[in-house]
Amino acid sequence: MPKIDDDEARIFREAMAGVRRLECERPVEKRPGRHRGPPPSPLPAPATDPPWSDPHDHGPIQADTVLSFAKPGLQNNVLRRLRRGQYSVEGELDLHGLTRREARQALWAFLQRMERRGARCVRIIHGKGRRSSKEAVLKQAVDGWLRQAQGVLAFCSARREDGGTGAVYVLLKR
Repeated sequence: MPKIDDDEARIFREAMAGVRRLECERPVEKRPGRHRGPPPSPLPAPATDPPWSDPHDHGPIQADTVLSFAKPGLQNNVLRRLRRGQYSVEGELDLHGLTRREARQALWAFLQRMERRGARCVRIIHGKGRRSSKEAVLKQAVDGWLRQAQGVLAFCSARREDGGTGAVYVLLKR
């Protein structure tokens, strides 16, 4: 390792004058691109359980099924803009590798947090379910839960570059 001379050390100290260490609640980890390892542990459960039931009223959803939903009264151009990815994504939740129960809790906590922040559009990555059974278990569950969530105005499958049919854009009430 090269030795730092006194001149370099002095220049560095001068450059750092007035800089103070930032304190944060938890260490910040830089995630490399898309990793294939286990997902980070889910967020702590909110004080209450999600008020959603596990819907089983429609047939199985396949990996390539395009999801789309809008609450009654929502203007068509709003859903069209959402489909085109024209809203700025203000938060993202990746549910890869979680069990159905863990995903439900994580989604509930995430939506509550985003609503408190006043976020308008978020992305939920549910995956395509290719590693589970023949149907996309989390994708189907997320579809049902989001339809029941009061703060959700609309959702639809993301553009290909944002996850395609393995993710959804979600439009939240303000």
